[in-house]
Amino acid sequence: MPIASPFSDRRVVVAVALACCLLWGSAVPGVKIGYGMLGIMPADTASLLLFAGVRFALAGLLLLGLGLATGRTIMPARRRLGELAVLGLVSTAGQYLFYYIGLAHSSGVKVSITTSTSTFFSVLLAHWLYVDDRLTGRRLLGCLLGFAGVVTVNLAGGGLDLEVSLLGEGFIVIAALLFSLAGIYGKRLSRDMEPATMTGWQLLLGGLMLTVAGQLGGGHFGGFDSAALLLLLYLAGLSAAAFSLWSVLLKHNPVGRIAIFNTAIPIFGVLLSALFLGENVLEWKNVVALVLVSLGIWLVTAAPRRTTA
Repeated sequence: MPIASPFSDRRVVVAVALACCLLWGSAVPGVKIGYGMLGIMPADTASLLLFAGVRFALAGLLLLGLGLATGRTIMPARRRLGELAVLGLVSTAGQYLFYYIGLAHSSGVKVSITTSTSTFFSVLLAHWLYVDDRLTGRRLLGCLLGFAGVVTVNLAGGGLDLEVSLLGEGFIVIAALLFSLAGIYGKRLSRDMEPATMTGWQLLLGGLMLTVAGQLGGGHFGGFDSAALLLLLYLAGLSAAAFSLWSVLLKHNPVGRIAIFNTAIPIFGVLLSALFLGENVLEWKNVVALVLVSLGIWLVTAAPRRTTA
């Protein structure tokens, strides 16, 4: 009988997944600060892609360099290179290409809410692809509560413009779908590939694609000093850690069990942004959002109570 991985233990799953969400949430203020340091305007899509490309390519190099330093084999078989290139194209290059274009044509509120649809995409795709990952009423309720938390933290105190566009909200939905597809495809590849090595190549290849796209579009940095370099290294490091740990979780758990944690990313992003900007973190909307997301995560990850005859 195969030995169960510690990454299948519910307590480990919750701790590691929330750590990933915390890291990704910290990227929200970090990226905004980076834009200011490098003189990148929000509507300058080419420069945004260049910034993301350099960040993710560097993250990939960090992971592969760590693997090489620890004696792991980082060179994949030739037949795997094409699969890793597809994964990098979908999960990094394609996802962020659509994300940044959508971001330039939509509001931050609608982007945060629309991005959370990746949870539903992941749960629905897993339902059709995996026999042991079926959509249950409990899991659906957990996803709805998590989504309600994202809506609460973004909408309280202001209305939502319901107008949508293909280049705006449409592209954000496509980015969310690509994120979900990449998670499922990466889960399949990780069956016979070390997750950290897989993630390293995924980030490196996808980051290089974004870098080329940004340069071809005329992207550039307004300035680059030691502070910007340190920030870029931090963003690359958190991406390397979060994406590799996320891949490990997906390898050892049903997709639907992990997808619910995506709803925590916007919550961490809002809380950390408020903290760095000196705003009141304990606003009622943040507290309510945390409660809703926590309930959603508990419903999805808690083992159903067994009944006895």
